[in-house]
Amino acid sequence: MRSSFLSESPCDEPHIHGYGFNPQSWLQVERGKLPKSSYSPSSIESLIKIAEPPVVPLYKPLDYVEVLSRIHEELEQSMPSDRPGLYLVQSQVFRGLGEAKLRQRSLHSAWRCASTVHEKVIFGAWLRYEKRGEEIISDVLASCRKCCREFGPLDIASEMPVGNFEIFGSCETGSSSRISSRVTFQMRDGRVTCDRCKIASLSIPFCSMLNGPFTESQLELVDLSENGISLEGMRAVSDFSSSFSLGDLPLEILLEILVFANTFCCDKLKDACDRKLASFVSSRQDAVDLMALAFEEDAPVLAASCLQMLLQELPDCLADDLVISLFLGATAQQQLIMVGQASFLLYCLLSEVAMNIDPRTETTVCLSEKLVQLAVTPAQKQIAFHQLGCIRLLRKEYTEAERRFEVALSAGHVYSIAGLARIAGLQGQKALAYEKLSSVIASNLPLGWMYLERSLYSEGDRKLADLDKATELDPTLTYPYMYRAASLMRKKDAKLALEEINRLLGFKVALECLELRICLYLALEDYKSAICDIHAILTLSPEYRMLEGRVAASKIGTLLGAHVEQWNTAECWLQLYERWSSVDDIGSLSVIYRMLESDAAKGVLYFRQSLLLLRLNCPEAAMRSLQLARHHAATEHERLVYEGWLLYDTGHCEEALQKAEESISIQRSFEAFFLKAYVLADSGVDPSYSATVISLLEDALKCPSDRLRKGQALNNLGGVYVDCGKLDSAADCYTSALKIRHTRAHQGLARVHFLRNNREAAYEEMTKLIEKAKNNASAYEKRSEYCEREQTMTDLQTVTQLDPLRVYPYRYRAAVLMDSHKENDAIAELSRAIAFKADLHLLHLRAAFHEHIGDVPSALRDCRAALSLDPNHQEMLELQKRVNSQEP
Repeated sequence: MRSSFLSESPCDEPHIHGYGFNPQSWLQVERGKLPKSSYSPSSIESLIKIAEPPVVPLYKPLDYVEVLSRIHEELEQSMPSDRPGLYLVQSQVFRGLGEAKLRQRSLHSAWRCASTVHEKVIFGAWLRYEKRGEEIISDVLASCRKCCREFGPLDIASEMPVGNFEIFGSCETGSSSRISSRVTFQMRDGRVTCDRCKIASLSIPFCSMLNGPFTESQLELVDLSENGISLEGMRAVSDFSSSFSLGDLPLEILLEILVFANTFCCDKLKDACDRKLASFVSSRQDAVDLMALAFEEDAPVLAASCLQMLLQELPDCLADDLVISLFLGATAQQQLIMVGQASFLLYCLLSEVAMNIDPRTETTVCLSEKLVQLAVTPAQKQIAFHQLGCIRLLRKEYTEAERRFEVALSAGHVYSIAGLARIAGLQGQKALAYEKLSSVIASNLPLGWMYLERSLYSEGDRKLADLDKATELDPTLTYPYMYRAASLMRKKDAKLALEEINRLLGFKVALECLELRICLYLALEDYKSAICDIHAILTLSPEYRMLEGRVAASKIGTLLGAHVEQWNTAECWLQLYERWSSVDDIGSLSVIYRMLESDAAKGVLYFRQSLLLLRLNCPEAAMRSLQLARHHAATEHERLVYEGWLLYDTGHCEEALQKAEESISIQRSFEAFFLKAYVLADSGVDPSYSATVISLLEDALKCPSDRLRKGQALNNLGGVYVDCGKLDSAADCYTSALKIRHTRAHQGLARVHFLRNNREAAYEEMTKLIEKAKNNASAYEKRSEYCEREQTMTDLQTVTQLDPLRVYPYRYRAAVLMDSHKENDAIAELSRAIAFKADLHLLHLRAAFHEHIGDVPSALRDCRAALSLDPNHQEMLELQKRVNSQEP
């Protein structure tokens, strides 16, 4: 089910968006029922409707740098048992920042330093859930004879620590030597004769009964027929008293022994039985059934094994009523048996998964309520109460939502004021909502979300001023662009409306913005451009639905497809070549989508699609396309190449090389040589690798391929030649690449000119790239290196306007300000970007600036925050060490 929360989410997260358009007017135009001049303000109003962005259920501290710094400091000083919880909070910070890879790394750190089996099970399950869709990697690794079991199921029985169990009594048989050393126990189905001393050693009750002042101590036959243990079970107990191990016993007998051990307080026997039972958990139903027994008999090993089985089946198991009843019905004591001291971690995972399935369900509410009950620290309370407030708000339970937001706010989560303001606005108290946010803006360092939220409670120029300020402070927020574009369209200024939405789409491929741009194109009857964006959406999210989630995007694409020019295979390749050469990634995706609908070789096309998606910073969609390329590979050697790229993209370079070599051994192909060269060039630090890479790329160029790929190979070969100082050879490669219209080769040729001390030629070369490329922010950035300072500043300002997420311009401007002794302005320039982008280089430079002006606490704060992003960054570690030495 699609979640309605994250409208500010990355492009690969599917969800229903709270805006859309009424398609009837343009569909009727297509059916010939309306004249095409039916463009009016009222039709635009129905076509383009922007809903308020949701209050997202994420942990968004006011100063994430300060929070990351504090967590890093605590990690350095804390006990090992406290670290998994700290890494969890760190992962929640990264989740709120939209940094998926950093979040996964935090979860991996928590898993790696887990001090209990329960923590290991929970974080292992969390990482498997985060990496769902990558299961194919395990299969591919297995074909390399390497097993990927990092987050696989644990052997719970061997992982759980063994207690020190006391052996009770002695081999004395009481005061009378006439008492037999043997004792016989009567069961309902027979008798078992045991060693009295060894049975007595199992527990205090047995020791007292058989050696103490009880009647049984004088008896040679003791009746246990009412204690629920069978003949076979008692024989196993007798054997255990001698060997302290249980053999291979059926489940029913082990259950008998567990109850028996609890009845007579035989702790060592109970532990052995508990561990044996853990191996019987092989399905979800086993886990549910045996968890109930584990609760009843206080069997923590069995309970942990059951928990592991259930968590392995996330998210599917949360659709099972029995599983939900188990998690929701667990008392504090039962939680202790099931998950030890890690209850907050467990319910944090469960509530997040439930929200991703459907935030409105009763299950989600109840799991989040459990999380709230378990929250102890201020950070835990902020996370849990804000999340529950968002869920209650979505369910229109305003009183409950308000209570939860207030607790989160009082615990220090300032972002929860957005929820309180939203409730006030929904209750008709817009002035109060506006006042709440104005108070937050006045009393804190302003952030983009504050102005965005306040804009919801005003109109006209005041609203637009707040939205402009929101974009200035955080250009990644999508709502301001969408609102401004829709407003301009209602004023019949289509050109400016498109320019506005293109500002965002130039650096952030947000599905909701693509959908709005489709609306604009439809209003302008530009169906060719509209279907291009439809194809992009369907590539990124094949199940995406438009019109407020009512209609599949694929259906609208079908309707539009009948009214745009159709291309044959040759024409498609020409169109792809044209768009690829002009660095039009969205246009290229559209052409590939069309080609995939035909009978073309799908493996090659899905592979090209994955390359484009990586350029658009959509790694999850790229992984999906690469898996489809593997599935549709026409030959074994082609499949091996795609498997190599899958392995390379997931960090398995050695195995990627193995796949490339296997492919070459079957058939020498362009893609196999290119893969091997690419992996070696990226992973090899040995200078001798350069000669090997050159040889491989030359071999690749001798193999058949199309001009798009050969242009890339020539470009890469030119780069290797430059690194080796062979500038003439590099220039030849770049020139050859340009002859077949590999536009990015202008950048390589510019570098060659620069290294030949011809900055003017380098500048001109980059200008050619800027003129040809549709997406040219990186070209402006590179050109800035080849001009005088004034033009450099102009180019870098253009870069920031085109793509505010590129960090080099901020660093350059800050360095210029620092050289001009404007230290505060330099720090402010870096802080402007850090506010919306967690970047190690920005934090590193700001830490150095703070150190330069003697602000040791701020320098230390930035060092710690930067090391949260990359704990092994050598320069940051050295800077931190130097700053630490200056701390009083």
